[in-house]
Amino acid sequence: ANRSSLVDSELMVLQKAQDEFNSKNYKPSCTKSRDCSAHDLAIAYNNRGQVKYLRVDFYEAMDDYTSAIQINSQFEVPLYNRGLIRYRLGFFKEAENAKESLRQTLLDREEKLKRLLKRTSH
Repeated sequence: ANRSSLVDSELMVLQKAQDEFNSKNYKPSCTKSRDCSAHDLAIAYNNRGQVKYLRVDFYEAMDDYTSAIQINSQFEVPLYNRGLIRYRLGFFKEAENAKESLRQTLLDREEKLKRLLKRTSH
């Protein structure tokens, strides 16, 4: 029961952050979490990175995008977002590396989908 209430409270924090983000209320929408699913946590870090990006806190935004990527390396949105900031800040080599990482992630996903479709069609 205690774990369930902890998860519920974490989901409320994530929902509040998402609501603040959707309403463009960027100041209070940063969230901290320790007990939600990896997928939800990666989305929360990405969204918090977006808030920081919109507040022109580029380095903090990159930190959140990096956290999202570390949690879920198949989530391509923060890869793109981080690469965009690196490009905007003039870190062209790092931006190019991000572009290559994103391309590889998408190719890996496409290959995985092809294998799955091949298996299910036989």
